[in-house]
Formats: sequence, C-alpha cells, structure tokens
Amino acid sequence: MRPMKFGVGQPVRRVEDARFVTGAGSYVSDYRPQGLAHAAVVRSPHAHARFTFGDLAAARAMPGVVLVLTHEDVRDLGTLPCMVPIKNRDGSSMPMPPYPILCADTVRHVGDAVAFVVAETPEQARDAAEALEVDWEPLDAAVEMGEGADVWSEAPGNLAFDMDVGDPEKTDKAFAAADRVVSLTVVNNRLVTNYLEPRGCVAEYDPEGGRWTLTLGSQGSHDIRNMLAKSILKVPPERIRVITPDVGGGFGTKIFMYREYPLCALAAERLKRPVRWMAERTEHFLGDAQGRDNVTTAEMALDKRGRFLGLRVDLRANMGAYLSQFAPFIPTGGARMSPGCYDIPAVHARVRGYFTHTVPVDAYRGAGRPEAAYVIERLVDHVARETGKSPDAVRALNFVKPAAMPHTTQTDRVYDSGEFEGHMRRAMEAADWAGFKERLKASRKAGKARGIGFASYIEACSGGSAEGAQVRLEPNGDVTVLIGTQSTGQGHLTAYAQLVSQHLDIPVDRVRVHQGDTDMIRTGGGTGGSRSIPVGGAAVAHASRTLAENLKTLAADALEAGVADLEIADGAVRIAGTDRAIPFADIARLPAANPDLLKVEDSWKPPEATYPNGTHVCELEVDPDTGEVRILKYTVVDDFGVTLNPLLLAGQVHGGIVQGIGQALQERTVFDESGQLVTATLMDYQLPRAADVPDFHFETRNVPSVTNALGMKGAGEAGAIGACPAVMNALVDALHRGFGIPHIDMPATPAIVFAAVQDALSRKRELA
Repeated sequence: MRPMKFGVGQPVRRVEDARFVTGAGSYVSDYRPQGLAHAAVVRSPHAHARFTFGDLAAARAMPGVVLVLTHEDVRDLGTLPCMVPIKNRDGSSMPMPPYPILCADTVRHVGDAVAFVVAETPEQARDAAEALEVDWEPLDAAVEMGEGADVWSEAPGNLAFDMDVGDPEKTDKAFAAADRVVSLTVVNNRLVTNYLEPRGCVAEYDPEGGRWTLTLGSQGSHDIRNMLAKSILKVPPERIRVITPDVGGGFGTKIFMYREYPLCALAAERLKRPVRWMAERTEHFLGDAQGRDNVTTAEMALDKRGRFLGLRVDLRANMGAYLSQFAPFIPTGGARMSPGCYDIPAVHARVRGYFTHTVPVDAYRGAGRPEAAYVIERLVDHVARETGKSPDAVRALNFVKPAAMPHTTQTDRVYDSGEFEGHMRRAMEAADWAGFKERLKASRKAGKARGIGFASYIEACSGGSAEGAQVRLEPNGDVTVLIGTQSTGQGHLTAYAQLVSQHLDIPVDRVRVHQGDTDMIRTGGGTGGSRSIPVGGAAVAHASRTLAENLKTLAADALEAGVADLEIADGAVRIAGTDRAIPFADIARLPAANPDLLKVEDSWKPPEATYPNGTHVCELEVDPDTGEVRILKYTVVDDFGVTLNPLLLAGQVHGGIVQGIGQALQERTVFDESGQLVTATLMDYQLPRAADVPDFHFETRNVPSVTNALGMKGAGEAGAIGACPAVMNALVDALHRGFGIPHIDMPATPAIVFAAVQDALSRKRELA
C-alpha cells in the first residue's frame, strides 16, 4: 500500500474535534422539537418486592401530567429480548424469563421500572413520578450467586445456565499426568459504564404515515430499529426511523435495547406529540446494563520443566435479575479465550451464570475477553511465583510460536498471526525491566513498596456479519460515505476519510461521513467488538478503490489516454508522469458520468475473527501507611496488524488502559445484603482522574492479519484487556516483595490494600 498524504498510516488529526471542542456537537439532549413533552420512569426502591398501585388518577391529575403508563398499558408489547440463548452442558435449554417493558406486580432489582410518566416539563414529570402511589411488599433478595431467595421459579438455585467449552476428559488426563498443579481464584469486579453522555431518547409519531422517528444515543441505529420493530412493537421495520446523532461514549452498553425507547414511542403515538426522556446519572447506575462480575478458579497442570499441560477453569458469572441482550454470550464467549497466548494441549472451562436481584449485566468494553485475559495472566504470574521462575521465562516457554500459526486452540479459536515473545521482550526493554532493582532500592529508602509486572494478552474481535458502505462522488469533487457503523467518540469520520483518501488522494476535510440514520443508510451492523474500521473500513476501502477505477475510466476519453496510463493524484485523474489532469469535479460533469459510476456500494464479511495481542508493563509504588497505589510507568507494545492512524490508535489504547486502571484500583460496585446499590452516585463510585494516570509509552510491533482485508486486527478494546492483569501483577509483585502477600483482588482500593498490609504485618509480628 503506497503512502498517501492523508491515507493509511498517516497521523491525521481528527476532523470532528473542532466541532466538539467548540460546543457545536449535536447530541440527543440538544434535540427539542416543537410541542415536546417530557418523561420520567418510576423505579423500584426495593431489590425484590411485590407491588400494587394506589390512586393512579391522582398522579394523572397532577399539574402538567399528560400520560401515565403502567404494565396494563404496555401488555401487548413484546419484552426486551435476549439474543443469544445457549444450551446447557446436558443439552437442555436455558430458562428465558421475560424482561418486561414495565413490571406487572413484582420487581427484581433496585431501579426496576414500574411506570412511565409524561408531563409538560421535566420537573412536572419527576414530581408526578415521585408522588405516584405504590404499595410495596418487600421480599427476601438474592445478592450473591447461588444464594438467597429465588429470582425466577424456572431457575432453581438461581442457575441461569451451565455450559462448558473444551474437552473435560482430555483435561482430566493432563492433570492426572502433571508433575504439579497451581491454582488461583480471582474476582472480576462489577463495573458501571459511566460514559460521558447518559442515555436519552426523543420519539416522534407521524399519524398520517403511521411512522415513528426515534432520536437516541446508540452504537447502531439499525439493530435498535429492527429489535424495536420485530420484538417489541411488532410492526414492519419500515415504520420506524432511528437517528443517532453525536454520541458521548458507549463502551458496549449503548448497543442494547432499553425500556425507555418503546415507552417513548408508545407515548408519542398516544399523545400525537414528541416525547423526550433523558437519564440522570443515578438513573444510569440503576437502569443501564453493568459489566463484568465474575468469580473464577483456574488451575494449571505443569510438567517438570514448567511447560503447560492442561488448563481447567471454573467461572461463575452474576447475570443480574434479567438476561440482557447479549448477556449469556459474554462469559461463555470470553471463556473461549481462556488459553490466552499459550499453547496448552488440554483445556476445559465450565461457565455458570446466576440470576441475582441486582442490575442486569451485559457487554462492557471487551465483553468477556478482559475477564479471560485477567484470569490467565494472573494465573501465569502465580505459576511463575509458585515455581520460582521469572514471569517472562514461564511465558516464553509456553507461548504459541510464530511458526505454529495458524494455531487452533483447544477452545476452537484460530489465531492467524502473532509474535508473542517478540512484543513481550520489546515491552520489557522499553520499560527498562533490567533497571528495576535500582529503582526498587530508592523506593525502599523512601519507605514505599515497589513492584513491576506485565501481562501478555490476546483477544478475538472484528468478526461477525458483513458491513456495507456507499462511497459517492459529489458534483463539487467532494466524497460522501454512508455506513451503518456508529461513532461514539472513536474518530470514525477521520478514519473512514483516510481510507477514502488512500484511493482518491483528497484531503480528509473533503470527505463527508454519514452514520446513524436508518432512512439514509440501508443496512448496518453498528459498532461493537472493535469491528468498525477492520470490517466497515474494508467495505469503505473496497468501494473507494472501485470508485477510483471508475473515475479513471471516465477520464480516459477526456484525456485521450489509456486507463493503464492514468493515476489518481491530488483529487484528480492525470496521465502518469505529466501535468495533464482532470479534477474530480470536472469528471462528475462528463456526459458519461452517470450516477451508477459515481456511486459505489460494497461490503465485506470477515471470514474469521482477528486476534490483536500485545504486552503491557506496569511499574508502581505502594504507600503502606495509606494503602495508596501510584502508577509510575506504563509501557505498551501492541500488535494491531496494520495501523490506520497512529494518533487515533494511541487515543483508543490510552482510554482503554485508563478504564482498566479504574477497574483494578478504584471502581467498586457495592450492593448491600438487601440488594440496595450503595454506590449509586459518583460521590460513592470512584472513577480515574488525570492525576491517577501516568504518561504512557506506546508503540506497535505489528504482524498483519492474514484473514482481514486490510491486515488490521482491531484496537478499540485492547487497552482495557491488557491493563487489569498488568496493574494487578505489578501490585502483587510489590505486596509480595514488601509484605509476603501472594494475592489481592480487584478493586485494590487504598482501604483494601491498607487492610491487607496491616494483616500481613500482624501475622509477621505473631510469628516473631
């Protein structure tokens, strides 16, 4: 691929940023059509309760109230669908309890929705929602997995599913033949997504055409439209238009269908006026799908040399009160990445999901792969410590070798490319691993514990269905791209413009990219699983290449030259080696320039997932007097196949690392024994701030993917996948060196670290 000024590999600044930083972005909250009414959701204050309504007429008569909806009003609507039912180990089907739009008589988590109030102003809607009479009969709640009251009668023991991957008999034989077995139990703590922009929706209904238009923040308008039409409203998709304007963060959680969308649509239809609902931050904590929440025990069988013979994983996943859209797939799909970067001859992972009276859990940045990477990388570090080997030596011995690619894991993943030891060695070199001992001495002099650790991760992404794109030359020589992915802050406008520029050689500010409108764009798979640029970008690149060939064909007659003698340069077609050229705008006006030649549609379907991989190295200090952990250095060497834009890439990696740091050291979702969410505001739930984050050293050591059309591997989730195990391996290194502590779970908050240190010191004093 030849270098182009604005093309692939160039550090082009984001074209969308000027609009954002000057306040010219357009979000759901900015859209206020004429005659707008405002909605509020009545939510349960109990984790488990039966309920009845009091005098609904009193609420309906309150000032400004125009509509109150309860379950009786929405009973003909479908429920929120779970899209990935799975089979249990015994071949039986998992229970699929309903996820109602509004609860009928029983709530199952704090924040469960029971009514929808619409009024002239947001204040009037909130007042009426708070005044609505509900008689509650609290019931016992199940907060821990497999314990407490039944969440659903069809799920005895609150077991949602029990499945496995790999070969249990082969794994049992490997363990029976092992010289040593090392085991570790780890917690993947529950997280609240906390994107910058809370969810919102504005619904409008056209009674003449019988169509709804919903403007909402999503990660893909087409999937929202299709699910709303087919599963809930039960109408043809053509009757619904979904528009997604600018979106302030998604991280997986804005992919899903939520109750408020059909409620707004139904209210708009009944009132014949637009209806708007906007979440407040605490409502986000109570009403949006959360992430992670697994407890996993992993065992590694070893021979005398320390070579891995077998891996056994027992994963227990808290699903919350309902099965959210992709929820069962998150731990089960993640379990298929259990082998990590290692050549393990036998693997068996059992995955059990449990219902609890808590907020439902679903995909959050990485969607199962961060959990799997955390388990295997913590276990491998633990193996090194238990066997007295260095962490790099254990990994180097057991990595899948480049010569073994493509490598099929025992969980049926096919790694197409990668040089795992190569990026590990480079990351250790860039982090000055060899100089750590001197830095350790300085920390000890200052009364601090210091540690260094790393994680070598691999993930699966950028697979799935095809993505289509349209690339069109405009009369003025600009180019328009229509594509059904959805930017939520990643910089898609710049990335797609660079792919166009690679083939048409025009500045990126002359490319217009449109996403997020089901009337304008025929199809779209949305954005998730790091697929937009590797999959959607391949479609844009193919369409751009075809358009370039069409333009050369059109220009050939005008230039009186053969197509083979022409080249694209500076927004024109020219005869190679001369200054004779015809600009794109002039080509668009040629008599032969019919729309079919100036507008190209193409699509690309990945044959297999791609497998980004890399090594994160973290160095940190612990203050034993306060439990505070301070990250001093952070180094990343990643393999993303091909880099489209190094600036965009670094931003994605940095953001993911910060989310991983938050999970490792700060973010703690706490439900009390009655199921109350204790950490339901940003006063109680800590997020990373700038002062918590060090400067990052980031570089790539790319090995192009052989299954992706552009050689790319995807990068949107990688930072969050490598960060947690790297940080925690470094922290355990510090705590073990300083106090003999062999393990600590996430989140390692100052209070938790301080308690662990004090406990270790107390035990030492007792032994003395």
